[in-house]
Amino acid sequence: MTADVPARHTPDAADAAPAHAEQGHQRARRIEAWSIAWMLLALAIWGWFAFLMLADYGPESGGRALCRGPLVGPSSGDSLCRDPLRQWPALLGVLALAVMVTVSAAATIVYAKVLPRLAERDGPGVQPQD
Repeated sequence: MTADVPARHTPDAADAAPAHAEQGHQRARRIEAWSIAWMLLALAIWGWFAFLMLADYGPESGGRALCRGPLVGPSSGDSLCRDPLRQWPALLGVLALAVMVTVSAAATIVYAKVLPRLAERDGPGVQPQD
């Protein structure tokens, strides 16, 4: 009965290593695409933060906005200048969000750069050293 069963072909370790490395390279390219997306998101949030900190806002008075950005000049005591996004708690929240997204982008970029090297070094036929 066992003679009727066709023999299974088991791949050699030499054949499996390039396939494993190629799979690692494909995964690294996919993660690198995610890292680019994270970096673009981080740049957008940093741009938003800079706009909130520097741009004048509010109704125009004499050809320019009545309210100055928090870093540009002193805040006006006018009640029209009480924009919730221009207050320090909200600005610090946007800053914290920008920092978290930037750290995620940096970590993803590093992981995408290291992953192909790990895939080449640790093939399926490599035994861990004790």
